[in-house]
Amino acid sequence: MEAEKDVTHASPEELAAAARTLWGQYGPGELDGTLKNKDRRSIPQMAMPAQDAGERACNQTEVALGYTAEQAQVEALRCLNCPTAPCIKGCPVSIDIPKFVKLAAVGKFQESVNVIKESSLLPAICGRVCPQESQCMLECTVGKAARDPMQSVAIGRIERYVADWERADGAVEVPEVASDTGFRVGVVGSGPAGLTAAADLRKAGHHVEIFEAFHKPGGVMIYGIPEFRLPKKIVEAEIAGLEQMGVEVRTNFLIGRTRTVEDLLGKDGFDALFIGSGAGLPRFMSIPGENLVGVFSANEYLTRSNLMKAYDREHVDTPIYDSHVVAVLGGGNVAMDAARMALRLGAEEVHVIYRRTRTEMPARVEEVDHADEEGIQFHFLNSPVEILGDENGRVRAITVQRYELGEPDDSGRRRPMPIENDFFEMAVDTVIPALGNVSNPLIRKTTDNLDTNKWGNIVVDEHNRTSIPRVYAGGDIVLGAATVILAMGEGRRAAAAITADLSTGAWK
Repeated sequence: MEAEKDVTHASPEELAAAARTLWGQYGPGELDGTLKNKDRRSIPQMAMPAQDAGERACNQTEVALGYTAEQAQVEALRCLNCPTAPCIKGCPVSIDIPKFVKLAAVGKFQESVNVIKESSLLPAICGRVCPQESQCMLECTVGKAARDPMQSVAIGRIERYVADWERADGAVEVPEVASDTGFRVGVVGSGPAGLTAAADLRKAGHHVEIFEAFHKPGGVMIYGIPEFRLPKKIVEAEIAGLEQMGVEVRTNFLIGRTRTVEDLLGKDGFDALFIGSGAGLPRFMSIPGENLVGVFSANEYLTRSNLMKAYDREHVDTPIYDSHVVAVLGGGNVAMDAARMALRLGAEEVHVIYRRTRTEMPARVEEVDHADEEGIQFHFLNSPVEILGDENGRVRAITVQRYELGEPDDSGRRRPMPIENDFFEMAVDTVIPALGNVSNPLIRKTTDNLDTNKWGNIVVDEHNRTSIPRVYAGGDIVLGAATVILAMGEGRRAAAAITADLSTGAWK
């Protein structure tokens, strides 16, 4: 079997057969402890089996099919078990990666997933959507030796396998909860930060209630990330595990309207509060024509499609625009999600317009590759300057300016520079800006003495304490739009601070 980049067109069956052959070759060496590092380095990275691009572009079924047991074990055998474990440093929630990978290598899948769950109760989710290539895989010695983090040990794919194995086997183990402390903690928001904080707080023995504004919990994992990338039944199963631990989830509960922060602390008897309400207000480009019919923020477009299931036209009656030629503006994961969703909702053409090059795109490489395979058309070094409408006020085209790359900016990426007087027109009927989000102002406008920065994000200290005693915050409401795993790290840090402060009364 050749390296992953050379087998992307192999069928899932061919990939599984190759993995079985490799497991027969290398497996016994791991079992008796005789497999040398040079042998481990000779094992190619296991490619992820996936649906055929032509088929998946027409359905909502998950694109990546997941490893077989042999693939997971062979991939785990690639780990060098470095004494310094640099991969852990790249993990925002500090999972003991070498330990869970080593257990997976010898088929101890339950023990493997139990190690992960010491730090994260969302392994099936993180294994699917976390940008491992820019976090734990970036620090992996195997990838550094290859000078390519994409050739590191595929940590997330192994994590996904053991988590899926546990669920499929019906052996999901609910984490142990400490004795009741008598403290009540409220958690605002049920996205990654809120769920992670709730899990750690409950494990510490506190009574925990989650307040969710929508009618379903899960935050961005439910309304933002599409079914074909993160099946909703997986999110629901993870939340069900929290409820089995004793966490209460209250939906249709909007903090700032249903109750305020002061109400929860002063009237409802909560001893502490964690705010993990995310960043849900979309950014626009502030160019002419953004008020035309046919312009949708990626937030609205994906919420209609995911939370409200607009793709299931036979069973739901969610209004969705009848698009034929779609332009998605941006180069992040949300842009990829919106573009790929538009294709699945029936658009004949989908164009992604990004003012830098593919190299600078913040989206995961895997997601860009999948979009490319599905027929999404990319237009690099371009940026719209105007959206044009017809006589009925509907989008008919966009005016685009060509760009070139200049010197690096503060992010380290080369700065896009407009080329003077170099414009062209592109005929489209739908425009979806996917340019990031800012925080919803409701909580800060209804909460006195809550410090926020110029972008409206809540200001916290190194332990995620806010300017109000007993109130903590984390995730996108603090970081701005970030990743699932970074939000989880924020939730963990805040939960640890809350437990420490509750035990000492530090805020008094």
